[in-house]
Amino acid sequence: MTTVLIIDDEQDMRNLIALMLTKLNFHTLTAANGHEAYEQLHKEQVDLIVLDVMMPDEDGFTLCKNIRQTSNIPIIFLTARDANEDKVKGLTIGGDDYVVKPFTASELVARINAVLRRTGATVLEVEQQLLERGVIKLDEISRKVIVNGDPVPLTLKEYELLHLFMLNPDSVYSREQLLERVWDIDYAGGTRTVDTHIKTLRLKLGKKSKEASDYIQTVWGIGYRFEKCT
Repeated sequence: MTTVLIIDDEQDMRNLIALMLTKLNFHTLTAANGHEAYEQLHKEQVDLIVLDVMMPDEDGFTLCKNIRQTSNIPIIFLTARDANEDKVKGLTIGGDDYVVKPFTASELVARINAVLRRTGATVLEVEQQLLERGVIKLDEISRKVIVNGDPVPLTLKEYELLHLFMLNPDSVYSREQLLERVWDIDYAGGTRTVDTHIKTLRLKLGKKSKEASDYIQTVWGIGYRFEKCT
């Protein structure tokens, strides 16, 4: 059984990832900081590490550098930040992949399997995971969006907005909440960037189906919601 060590200072996130992976027959270990991580690595046989970047005291980049001094265990960085320079840094110092929050269990497992294949380890295959809402189909693993059988090319943020909406139909999100969930809480831009991305997302969906475009509704004075549909 593949053993995954989850290192994250947020207990809820550790528990969530552990639950995701345990259901898929991975053996999981958890650590809240570098000290606990070193202890687990000393006493347990670990096949892969899922490592949060933004941690107090010893951040994920520092922890990765220290682990790499004695071990080649595959490391997947987990972060809420999508800055390209962070990805480059993480991969340069010894990381094997980089997953941006929010993510799904199928996406994380696909990344884990891809890394394990490169190291020759046994992997657990997952089936294609499709979200279907009305005329829209979203593949959570390949991150492709299909409307009425035609692919819709989306940017990363457009995809993440649509993914969030489709996971939570009828939930109303303010612009500030969308900035926090899809960008990050320290995002320096104003809320107008949300409106711009929503407008572009609607236009792209609308080229394939007006119905698909209309699913994303404006809630005046609050923000946006995705119409609940079958």
